[in-house]
Amino acid sequence: MKFLGVAAVAAALTVAGLGSGVAQAETPPGCSSTVQIGSTAYITYGGQTIASVKQFKGCNQNWAYTYVWDQFRANHSDYYVASSIDAGTDPLGYTVSAKGARENWSYGTNTLSVCTRADGLIYSAGKDYGGAETSKRC
Repeated sequence: MKFLGVAAVAAALTVAGLGSGVAQAETPPGCSSTVQIGSTAYITYGGQTIASVKQFKGCNQNWAYTYVWDQFRANHSDYYVASSIDAGTDPLGYTVSAKGARENWSYGTNTLSVCTRADGLIYSAGKDYGGAETSKRC
């Protein structure tokens, strides 16, 4: 009986869009309040959307956030997620996740006074699953 209850809750969450692989709570480490700026970008591989990339501002910094969708994670575990802020120079705040991570935040960058966008990338040894960048925000 417990299994049926759990399955029913999981089915309800999926129908409601809560289990579809879209990130639910987005707060970077060390900053309790952020707001998304710009559009959400999507990483696709093999005709499927596998991750979303977003840019946030908060705590007087910009942050890049990459979230790997559940459908991709269900069939892949040997990958890394990279996130960074692009301010027109070398990538800023660049971070790489642990292997098989669900999400990755860049380090916060002091770039609120310049035009920026968030970049996200998924890759493994010898394989590039793709990347995406958000719209530029000034």
